[in-house]
Amino acid sequence: MAETTDTVIVGAGAAGLFLAARLAEAGERVTVLEAGPERSTQDLISSQIWARKLKWSGPAVEERGNHPVGHAFNAGSGTGGSAVHHYGVWLRLHKGDFTVASDHGVGLDWPFDYEELRPYYDRIQAEVGISGDAEQEIWRPEGAAYPMSPLPIFSQGRVIQKGFAAQGKRTAPLPLAINSRPYKGRASCLYDGWCDSGCPIGALANPLVTWLPRALKAGVTLVHDARVIRVERDVNNPEKIAKVKYLQRGSEKTLRAARFIIAAFTVQTTRILLSSADGTTPAPGNRYDQLGRYLTSHPAGTIFGLFESETQPHLGVTGGQLVSHDDYDNKAAAGGFGSSQWIIANAIKPHDLLGYGTSRPDIVGPQVKPWLEKAAKHIGNMTLVIEDIARSENRITLSDSTDRDGIPLAHTYHDLSADLINRWDQRMAEGQAIFRAAGATDVWQGPRVPMHILGGTVMGRDEQSSVTDSFGRVHDTDNLFVAGPSLFPSTGAVNPTFTLTALADRQADHLIG
Repeated sequence: MAETTDTVIVGAGAAGLFLAARLAEAGERVTVLEAGPERSTQDLISSQIWARKLKWSGPAVEERGNHPVGHAFNAGSGTGGSAVHHYGVWLRLHKGDFTVASDHGVGLDWPFDYEELRPYYDRIQAEVGISGDAEQEIWRPEGAAYPMSPLPIFSQGRVIQKGFAAQGKRTAPLPLAINSRPYKGRASCLYDGWCDSGCPIGALANPLVTWLPRALKAGVTLVHDARVIRVERDVNNPEKIAKVKYLQRGSEKTLRAARFIIAAFTVQTTRILLSSADGTTPAPGNRYDQLGRYLTSHPAGTIFGLFESETQPHLGVTGGQLVSHDDYDNKAAAGGFGSSQWIIANAIKPHDLLGYGTSRPDIVGPQVKPWLEKAAKHIGNMTLVIEDIARSENRITLSDSTDRDGIPLAHTYHDLSADLINRWDQRMAEGQAIFRAAGATDVWQGPRVPMHILGGTVMGRDEQSSVTDSFGRVHDTDNLFVAGPSLFPSTGAVNPTFTLTALADRQADHLIG
């Protein structure tokens, strides 16, 4: 491999591979350094046990606070990153998600509004393919219609939908980056509910079937098992980065480039930058102690219920069948604070991390077998997602502990405010009421859990309150950029992959231009 290239990208996930493809197609020499192993669709197996291999497998991340971020579950490892085990739930942020601070006096605003990102949402959904119904999704901000009709609604979705209607709430087909018909050479979905394992047939638009083929065709060099330690400034021009240091099979290596893009997912992106401080020179983006701040994670939870009618809970996709944003835009409604959404009728199995078999620890001994037999045909579930609010005290720092290579571990601290916890409690109670209105004979809920990790290198208009500008360029370093969800100044209550890809598309236009 050449020791010098045009652009080095750290991380072969959704943002990193997309940018690699765009820049290489524009004629640049691009090298991607990925800490995890090489993967392809042939390595994917429909098994929840096997799916654990797609999760984070690097050094541990220390976690503190009343809502730890769940790095081991949310992060990924290897080609495609965490987007290999994402569920393809592709929703746009609402307009009000860009102006939380201006509208409500909390959190942070984005350095641009929804209309700036709208054409990129439209372009990406046409490239990737999203199945949905924009007319039924009445809460959706303006934009082009989805290129594919929605995925089918199975028995579980129809049963739960009745509960929403009985409570005067509306639902719509969940927009998914999953093919309801063959699209651009990729197969249509089988509806067997194994999305968490990576989708070996390519119906779900993970980076292995979208950006990786484009990147390879354009000549991108991928280097796996290459764990980046730090970037180092040019001694003759300290406003630029000269090289990146990484470990590969026990050896330290160096790569020089004209441009560097850190797209190593939220926690690891910040860890790399913090580790790049040099003596009295602060880490890139940290002259005002902003690096690592505003760490966010969606508080989520699951409602379960048993129904008299059969629900066929194994059918469909892991992401769900329906969505409800009825209460989304009224962030300051009584009872708490924050937007929220319901993702309804997720395909669910009895075992492992996402299974319903672990949701009722009170059922033991001889009760277990008959309960599981009933649940296998009659259970329903839906997932609540709550907005998080960016707070400076929630942050990523370097630990005093080190890994086996002597590199400091990442340390995260993340608390939820009382208002957000109240909103979660309120919506979960409403969710149980919806299930009872749908006819559930037994209703229960899971714990509050972290879904997604964002922030840490937030974008903004000035260096004293953010790490990068609106194009992800680190304020104090001309040739250093960040990509991915760590840029988000606010979270909304929607899954981030669609937005981070639209952001990367806007960023690519800027870099190429």
